[in-house]
Amino acid sequence: MYPIVRLIKEQIKFRNAPPLGLFETHVSHHVCWPWDIDPWLELNNGRTLTLFDLARMPFSTRNGMFQAMRTNGWGMAVAGNSTRYRRRVRAFHRFRSETRLLGWDRRFLYVEQSMWRHGEALNHILIRLAATDADGILPPAKLIAAMGHPDAESPALPAWVSAWIAADAQRPWPPVCHT
Repeated sequence: MYPIVRLIKEQIKFRNAPPLGLFETHVSHHVCWPWDIDPWLELNNGRTLTLFDLARMPFSTRNGMFQAMRTNGWGMAVAGNSTRYRRRVRAFHRFRSETRLLGWDRRFLYVEQSMWRHGEALNHILIRLAATDADGILPPAKLIAAMGHPDAESPALPAWVSAWIAADAQRPWPPVCHT
């Protein structure tokens, strides 16, 4: 079940936080609760993605993305991701999450998120987001303009992001059915 109460808590917690610039980092703090763990008594990989979701919501509120989408009736969908799980997160561990916009191309926005505990990186994710309207995928530049940055241009995406985009473009779609 999606943790709606935690989502509301995150939104309330950051309701008076100062706005973020387009490429500034949102920092939030979280706890791995017993209902977040798997049979190996560590943070479940699916719940990790949900906790990254919970960090992206106040991020998108603080940088104006949420309001721009709401005003225009647009939506947002995760269109892909690449996740690295590197360190165990156990029940009751507290950790910091960092979220920032890296840039965009003609179709997608790219957001980097990471989890940290005691100065050590735990998990890292690259999220490809698609802003959507009634006709499908919305050009990211249109969303960025609606956020109050009409002349903003994306910085060059980091080489590792560009390499991931190129590799993912070679992946067959639809996948081959083997049954």
